[in-house]
Amino acid sequence: MHNDAPTAGGLAQRFNAVRRYSESLVDPLEPDDFNVQPIAEVSPVKWHLAHTSWFFETFILKPAIPGYQVFDEAFEYLFNSYYNSVGEQFPREQRATLSRPSLNQVWDFRRHVDEAVSQVLESNLSDEMRERLVLGLHHEQQHQELILTDLKYVLGKNPLRPTYISPAEGTDESSVDLNFIANEGGLVTVGTQDENEQFCFDNETPSHKVWLEPFELSQRLVTNEEFLDFVMDDGYQNPLLWLSDGWTEKEQQGWTAPEYWTQRDGQWFEYTLHGESILTSDDPVVHVSFYEADAYARWANCRLPSEHEWEHFCLKNSLHSSQSAKSLASPVMHPRPSCNSGEPDQFMGDCWQWTASSYAPYPGYESTPGAIGEYNGKFMANQLVLRGSSCATPEGHARATYRNFFYPKDRWQFSGIRLARDLA
Repeated sequence: MHNDAPTAGGLAQRFNAVRRYSESLVDPLEPDDFNVQPIAEVSPVKWHLAHTSWFFETFILKPAIPGYQVFDEAFEYLFNSYYNSVGEQFPREQRATLSRPSLNQVWDFRRHVDEAVSQVLESNLSDEMRERLVLGLHHEQQHQELILTDLKYVLGKNPLRPTYISPAEGTDESSVDLNFIANEGGLVTVGTQDENEQFCFDNETPSHKVWLEPFELSQRLVTNEEFLDFVMDDGYQNPLLWLSDGWTEKEQQGWTAPEYWTQRDGQWFEYTLHGESILTSDDPVVHVSFYEADAYARWANCRLPSEHEWEHFCLKNSLHSSQSAKSLASPVMHPRPSCNSGEPDQFMGDCWQWTASSYAPYPGYESTPGAIGEYNGKFMANQLVLRGSSCATPEGHARATYRNFFYPKDRWQFSGIRLARDLA
């Protein structure tokens, strides 16, 4: 984890911008929206606002300010997420029961932390504190994305199908035929290579060599129309397409289509943050689990890419950053159709893409010392890597080496499908 804001003034400006963006995301909400939690994996918006402030207070303010007095000692327990070395945590699945502290108290907490961090930024920060502050900003950006994904689940499970924000003006883009782009493979370097020049999480390091057999990737993501063909071909009823754990999960959960798809009177609909509408054929399919992505790939006589294939292809084709703007002034809260050029597309800024790679440490990986080391390393088991970024990812937070990770059954994240094939 490295400092990508070299001056105190630049870091202060960045801090203020990130903190204000979190607040802008919740501007469209009603007070009743802030404390809803339909499932354990989805946290209330109020909790996200408090937890991100807890992070700055715990890891920057307490060690940087001698004799610092926490805003409220109870918050250290209520808003700790999973840092066992810091202390016990309030049960995740019960976060919605916290009617108190009130939302106003959480806003007061954020203002208190913002003022204290501003004072710290006026002092001579040590390199360690500067790196922690930068990490805290990227941590808050992660929670900005979670605010949107969690809020979509909250609103999407509401039978009223409420609109979070009105859509931007539509485009004339439509998906091209699914084509594949070849890559010769070979001995390639993966992982962050300029870690001293820009921020990266520790799980993106160290850079190292891997061997890739020749492969090809689809130039765009799988569309709703293509996935609907899988649904209509009884893809959810064919056990030969499914991994054993996936079939069990599908049966237990009653999956028959992606999350947020519903069928009424023979017509398919999809809920988005812009409200419910008729399923758009050319939009990328989104909110599918790894199990569904893998079953679809098998049905299509393809496979999912490895994370190293994805990263190498992305870097080789200079697909480094987000391809669509993120702002409430011109909201992009749903994956966009592919462009018509046939060039590599939708690698960044539309939806996270499942890979076939287990989330595991790179050769030579060392987690950050101390409690901060619980950030990524402790989760390197039983999860799978997703690459890219989504329409909910804040601008400036995406990069080709980013290793997102979720359990294979998870569907509430903006997760989609890019196909791969071995190159004959």
